Amino acid sequence: MNHAQTRKLRSTRADHSLASFRAGHRAALVVLSGPAAGNEHELDREKLSIGRGPGVDLAFEDASMSREHAVLEFSDDGFRIRDLASTNGVAHNGETVQVASLVHGDRLQLGEHRFQYICDDIPVAPETYVVEED
Repeated sequence: MNHAQTRKLRSTRADHSLASFRAGHRAALVVLSGPAAGNEHELDREKLSIGRGPGVDLAFEDASMSREHAVLEFSDDGFRIRDLASTNGVAHNGETVQVASLVHGDRLQLGEHRFQYICDDIPVAPETYVVEED
């Protein structure tokens, strides 16, 4: 019997789920300045709240940050940041915003902390199957 190899092709139907996004990307928020500088937080949930807490997902010791300052949300094909009516606002690449979609390399400022959004592609090899010929 001869064996042939086939490749599984991606569906033409778009899948905008977080699981699908994470299969091809690694997203993280890196702390550039402030007491937590150097820390990296993987974005592995649909929503991550940021503030000085308590009760937020990413808590920072920063008196100029609101208790619930902002939220990182997964939306369609990536993450965005949304200000939660904070006292000092959210800066996205130097501009104050209410909501902003994020792309690799974007810089954020919340209170005294500066962050960088990292979104790396994960190379995915196509699945290969062995199909027996009759």
